[in-house]
Formats: sequence, structure tokens, C-alpha cells
Amino acid sequence: MKLVTRSQWGARAYLTPNGATPYSRSRRGVKVHYLGTAYTDRAHDKCAAYVRQIQAQHMDGNGWSDIGYSFVVCTHGYVFEGRGLKRRNSANGNTALNEQDYAVMALVGSSGLTKPTDPQLDGVRDAIDHCRETGPAGNWLGGHRDGYATTCPGAALYAWVQKGAPRPTTEEEDDMPLSDADVRKVWQTDGFYKNPNPDTAKSNPYIAPATGLSNIEIVARRTETRVAALAATNTELVKTVATLAAGLGDLDPEAIVADLTAAIEGIDIRLDATT
Repeated sequence: MKLVTRSQWGARAYLTPNGATPYSRSRRGVKVHYLGTAYTDRAHDKCAAYVRQIQAQHMDGNGWSDIGYSFVVCTHGYVFEGRGLKRRNSANGNTALNEQDYAVMALVGSSGLTKPTDPQLDGVRDAIDHCRETGPAGNWLGGHRDGYATTCPGAALYAWVQKGAPRPTTEEEDDMPLSDADVRKVWQTDGFYKNPNPDTAKSNPYIAPATGLSNIEIVARRTETRVAALAATNTELVKTVATLAAGLGDLDPEAIVADLTAAIEGIDIRLDATT
């Protein structure tokens, strides 16, 4: 988690005693919020100033003791510490709701920037996990609107929350993509795998994929021809033996042919594919 502590973003000191009020029990889970006003994205070095602006509005405008949220997440995925894990938030609507769940707010507006960025979703997910693992908080997850009359956290963010706040999936971009011309060149270039043909291996020890495929086709055709020729030879041999056996009175021609056929079928024939 890319945590930005209160001192790092320049938070004002919270007011006491209300700003120091601790949670009295374990939290049920986490509620996700958005700004509810227009928001324009900005460079990350401007985000801390915006979080300070939110704190000033909450303290000077709303009369609260501190920024209302437990954590605030910018579009760059940084998690700004608000009231944190131990001090009760004031963003969920009333004391009971504040006591019940943490409040994590994403810098997304009701207009302008209305959809969270992928790094921001990762940051909100980081904050949720942090609340659950260290808070402690249970596994319940919802939006500000759950149990309170508001449209917060907006359609896009709430739809993501309803799915369980999954981390965004990103496809890694190939930084060296191959063109069709590159593929053809690789396919036709020698040097990729060992040449199994002893007749040409001395002069060309490593051949191209296209050459290898061509060799396989040639070997397959030769093998097919040899098998056909062998089958024809065996047929003629059986006929010849049957004729000879018929001229010998004491021999059973059918038995001889059967034995000979079985013997031929049992022979392991080695086909030399390299000749």
C-alpha cells in the first residue's frame, strides 16, 4: 500500500476531544465514498493540497473536528491517512453508522472525473485490506448509500463495490511485437533446431521451422510408399507359400498360411526415414 501519512500530506491537528474519539468496538466492515461534487484530475504532486482542502472544508465549513474519512485515495493509487484505524470517522451519516464501518473515499466526482482509475481501484482495495487486516474490520463491504439516503459513491464506483471490489486486471503489453514479416523471416531462417537428417546435418546442423515441416512431409510420404510396397510383397509371399504348400501332400496349406501371416504381422519393421 502506498500510504501517505498525515504528516506527509500536511494535515492540521485534529480538534479534541471529539477528534480523538476512538472506536468502541470492532468495525463491521468498510464503506466506500466519493466526493459528490465536481472533480478534475490532477498531477500527483497536487493531490496532497486537495486533501488539505477537504480537511479545511470539513473542519471550517462543517464544524467537524478533522477530515471526516478514515482514508482518502487519489487517482494515482496513493492512500492518504485521514482519521486512520483507531479514531472514529464522521463520514457515514450519523454516530451509529460512523461507529459501524470505516470510511474510505476515492477522489472521484459526481461530474468531471466520474470513473475511478485502475491505480485508484488498487489503492481503494489496499485501504480495504488494511482496514480488515489491521483495523480490525469484518468482511462486510458497501457504499455510503447502504443504510443512508445518498447517491454516494456514484454509479461507477458503487458497481465496482457490489462486485466485491476486485483488483483491476491489466494485460501486459508486448514491448517487442512481431510483425507478419518478422514471423515469416523466423519461419524460413535456419538455426532454430537440430537437423535430424545425417545427409545434410554436416553442412546445415540447425534448420528452419519451414525446412523441418517440409522434411516431415517428405518422410511421411516415403513411409507411406514403403508400407504399401511391403504390404504388397507380403501378399505375394503368402500366395507363393500357399502354392508350394498345396504341392506337398502331407502339409496343411491353410495352417501354413496362417502361421506365416502371423509371423509376418509380428515382425518389427524399422523404416529408416533418413534414406
